[in-house]
Amino acid sequence: MKDLAIVGSGPGGYIAAIRAAQLGMAVTLIEESETLGGICLNWGCIPSKSLLRNAEVLRLVQEADKFGITVGEVTTDFGAAITRSREVVTKLVNGVAFLMRKNGVEVIKGRGRLLSEQTIEIQPSGQTVAAAQIIIATGARPKQLPGLASDGRSTFTYREAMELRQLPPSCLIVGGGAIGAEFAHIYSSYGVRVTVVEALARLLPQEDQEISRELTRQFERRGIAVKTGSLIQGSERGGEGWRLHLESGEMVEAEMVLTATGVQANIENLGLEDLGIELDRGVIKVDPHMRTNVPGIYAIGDVIGAPLLAHAASAEGVIAVETAAGREVSALDKELVPRCTYCQPQVASTGITEEQAKERGYQVRVGKFPFSANGKAIAMGDTVGFVKIVVDAATGKLLGTHAIGPEVTELLPEMVMAAWSGVRADQFEALVHAHPTLSESLKEAAMAAEGLALNI
Repeated sequence: MKDLAIVGSGPGGYIAAIRAAQLGMAVTLIEESETLGGICLNWGCIPSKSLLRNAEVLRLVQEADKFGITVGEVTTDFGAAITRSREVVTKLVNGVAFLMRKNGVEVIKGRGRLLSEQTIEIQPSGQTVAAAQIIIATGARPKQLPGLASDGRSTFTYREAMELRQLPPSCLIVGGGAIGAEFAHIYSSYGVRVTVVEALARLLPQEDQEISRELTRQFERRGIAVKTGSLIQGSERGGEGWRLHLESGEMVEAEMVLTATGVQANIENLGLEDLGIELDRGVIKVDPHMRTNVPGIYAIGDVIGAPLLAHAASAEGVIAVETAAGREVSALDKELVPRCTYCQPQVASTGITEEQAKERGYQVRVGKFPFSANGKAIAMGDTVGFVKIVVDAATGKLLGTHAIGPEVTELLPEMVMAAWSGVRADQFEALVHAHPTLSESLKEAAMAAEGLALNI
């Protein structure tokens, strides 16, 4: 009998396997797909960031004259961008396989189904695996919209879009969250006429309102049409390809539709019902240490719901393994998990928004610092956006950091550490930041919340 069996090899599952091996456990990792790494590595986070890099390079070339560089006619090959993204994926998938071998993790290909608290059946082989404890890390898949189910020809989810080698002249993106915003940026950079349709009142509805408004402004400046507060009443083929009828009475059309309206957990055919594993609104219910209601069975990652982020799944995997090993480990503070959207301008945040802080009864102070006043951003020629710090006026505690602008996804660790360790906004005055760097904007925003900003 193994000490631990893990069903699913995404960023939660394979990280859990490595930590368990480090703790001396005998581990089996079960993966249904041909490759390790899950959706994030194969069809999500990693290939999309490769495509985003291509879009960034393209936009730099197109704007080369701003830097005194003259280029000839610029032509693009989106198929080559897809090829590069798949090469990146292959390299990292091979890296995960190497880590499994290095750490002595047994990998079994097949679909796992729990037969008991300590037994997993592998399909289609019928092999069984016995383990003292089990972690479910089966992830999630894109939701399909009625009438707009993906066919890989004119309707897509992000999964099929990662293999689309020729872009159409126009695209409707249904969903204005992180995935929708990133694809809007990529496709627009390659000359596609993009319309984003979002049912809620704004783009990136989980982010701070000011951040959402700024992203909308920047998208519209680039010619990306944004239709928020727009429920779809019906869809039909015709005209350019697809027509969507909105609740407002407006009709939008394009040759292609990309649906980015969220995901649903992969909970089917796992044997959960037979074991009495409790669900909550379509996801597996766990306690703060990733334990299900059945002793010895844990669940992590997208299969347990929000925050639906790869790095959260990895952290949850470590918590589950440490708990299974009988070690003391802190629960995950989900509000301090960084949130990143890699469109241009980038969006990054941690903690709660100004609106959430007020709803919870805080008296808040807000500090803002624009990248138009940051020396590094000016030198880069990219001054769009700002950093916003939300502070508890009574204690100086950092409640949230929200940023939109150049490379802001790289700025979050400092703010996560500051909030986690209890650094107050006024204490940022003593923290020396290198000059010129984008990170100076964090200090300036924190000091602005205290009325002490120096460079604005």
